[in-house]
Amino acid sequence: MSISGYADYDGLGLAALVAKKKVKPIELVDEAIARAERSQPKLNAVVFRDYDRARDAARGKLPKGPLSGVPFFLKDIFALADGMPTRQACRFMPPIPSDHDCVLVARYREAGLLPLGKTNVPEFGLVATTESKLYGPAHNPWNLDHSTGGSSGGSAALVAAGVVPLAHANDGGGSIRIPASCCGLVGLKPTRGRMSYSPDLGDMMDGLAIDHVVSRTVRDSAAALDATQGYLPGDPYWAPPAPDSYLEAIKRKPKRLRIAFATKKLDGRVLHPDCVAAVKAAARLCESLGHEVEEASPVLDQSMLIPAFMAYWSGHLAAGIDLIASLTGQTPTRDQFEGLTWGLYRAGKHVTATQYLHGKMALQHASRTAAAFHETYDIWISATLSEPPVKLGHFDLEETDLEKSFGPMIDYVPFTAMQNATGQPAINLPLHWNKAGLPIGTQFVGRFGDELTLLKLAAELEKAQPWAHRYKKIEL
Repeated sequence: MSISGYADYDGLGLAALVAKKKVKPIELVDEAIARAERSQPKLNAVVFRDYDRARDAARGKLPKGPLSGVPFFLKDIFALADGMPTRQACRFMPPIPSDHDCVLVARYREAGLLPLGKTNVPEFGLVATTESKLYGPAHNPWNLDHSTGGSSGGSAALVAAGVVPLAHANDGGGSIRIPASCCGLVGLKPTRGRMSYSPDLGDMMDGLAIDHVVSRTVRDSAAALDATQGYLPGDPYWAPPAPDSYLEAIKRKPKRLRIAFATKKLDGRVLHPDCVAAVKAAARLCESLGHEVEEASPVLDQSMLIPAFMAYWSGHLAAGIDLIASLTGQTPTRDQFEGLTWGLYRAGKHVTATQYLHGKMALQHASRTAAAFHETYDIWISATLSEPPVKLGHFDLEETDLEKSFGPMIDYVPFTAMQNATGQPAINLPLHWNKAGLPIGTQFVGRFGDELTLLKLAAELEKAQPWAHRYKKIEL
């Protein structure tokens, strides 16, 4: 293989070359490291390098997994990896290396993936852009003045620039799908309970958050899901049974589906014309493939959902910061955090048990409403964002007043948090670019537990309108 053709392959493609002995894992790792370092001055996507150990692993005997020998990055939120610190872009979090791999990272390694380090994130993953004080901004490969989205922004930038074919991400309010939209990638948020957080956690944020990857192809996302899904004894709950192999199952076309689509926000407000165009184009494509398509949306009470979601987010943030404080002997003070984080922390300190439980009831009611909607519709299509990727600096992350700082963020991402509340699977697909050359993602939402229908439809759309060849090589 000519190393210059590296980025023309997805993860499974590179693994196939390794299996056929056309390339060595160490060659792939060295190529990925060289690309990461060449792009770093412009992208600022890597925040911790573990290159030497990755090279040692690549020279050793690797598991015969589906992605064996493929370079990979982990996000700097959760994904505890032996020898790597996880700071969540917060100055309050000391750079202490983990003394073990969590189950998710162990499963990545068992699949043959070779983690090279950690990627850039916003502070505690709270916002839809990646530009923390600790790490500085990550830059969108399609236009360096624009945001990568968040919170998996560094991972998305590296995949979009052809540095690695897929990278770890997680999603508590859209943090897989938002950067996938901004950077022109496939981004699947799996069903609640699909992943195990053993041995460190029961779940993340009471089930709001879950991990997976951003990738350039649907089949890489399916292969990664095969490698990492599955509960372990002691997990508090788990998702409905998965197929024997998502990767094999997506080779079969989906049945004729009934699909709904939205061209407005749930409260009736308008979306940017680019986002409306992306949704309508996706709906037309689905219809051309024989699916039944009509405009419809679930009826959800935003006035109940937003306070419930904020109680969850702020309460868990306050608990997390206080846990760090107790473990490290520190006292949280305003100067150690960004303004938005501090405002959310202070709000979380005042969330009562009653408010939290009322929030839980509201989110569970939303789950029932969504389930009823999906008795009629197999898939719901929406925009992933309300407008094209914003420029860096668009949001005021130093504002402590949450109405001023977090309010504009909610307007920017009006759809994605809904699936974190309901636990449904949802996927961003890069079907549309605007006239400025920026990706405009489209979100597809499935029934609880039914990643398979989403992935089969995504594979069908990818075949009809390929996108994997689109990446943005960064030149210095």
